[in-house]
Formats: sequence, structure tokens, C-alpha cells
Amino acid sequence: QVQLVESGGGLVQAGGSLRLSCAASGSTFSRYPIGWLRQVPGKEREIVAAITDSGNTKYYRDSVKGRITISRDNGKNTVYLQMLRLKPEETGVYYCGAAPMGTVHRVALVNWKMYSSWGQGTQVTVSA
Repeated sequence: QVQLVESGGGLVQAGGSLRLSCAASGSTFSRYPIGWLRQVPGKEREIVAAITDSGNTKYYRDSVKGRITISRDNGKNTVYLQMLRLKPEETGVYYCGAAPMGTVHRVALVNWKMYSSWGQGTQVTVSA
């Protein structure tokens, strides 16, 4: 199992930017696909972006394409979520989670129920 810790959240104005980090402990981090989940009050949990273990394949929700970039540095055991032009409706708690080793298909990676080892989350607040 891998343990994950999110950071980088905060308060920004609409149109602003944030970069979230997901730091992992353990030597097997590079074998896990990682996804970022967003929990917005009153709405379903959703995977915003996901990245395979090698970093070669990435998936994004349609609503964030072109504004959000997921990346990973396996040497630093860290996955990043760069968010640009943030919107007030994207306010919520952002979590990173690990999918089972070897998961590569989009259908699986965009399903939050595939993930485990969630961190404690980081709050993102976008003011209007």
C-alpha cells in the first residue's frame, strides 16, 4: 500500500491558479496510477484527472480539459495537479488516490470507486 498526502490548496479568486501536490511514501509509488478526486458540497464525487504509473497516459474530465494538467515525478514520489482559470463551482476538497497497479483503461481510471489510499485532502476555495 502507498500512503498519500495532499497539499497546495488555498483561497484564490476566480480565474486564478493553484498547483496541488500529492506526496507518497513507500518505494512502490511508481507502480500506482494516481487520480485526483474532487468533492464539491452537494455534488457527486468525481475524478478530475488521472495518470498512469509511467505518466505516459493521462485522463481528464471534459469540464477541465485545457485548464488542468496532471503530471508526476516518480523520482520525487509526487503527483501534481496544475489548475488554471479556476471557477467558483470548483470549490471543494481535493483528494489524491491510488488505483490498483496496472490499471490503464480510461473506464477504470475515471471511476473514483477504483481508488484507495486516499489522503486527508486539501481545500480549494475559489471566490467569485
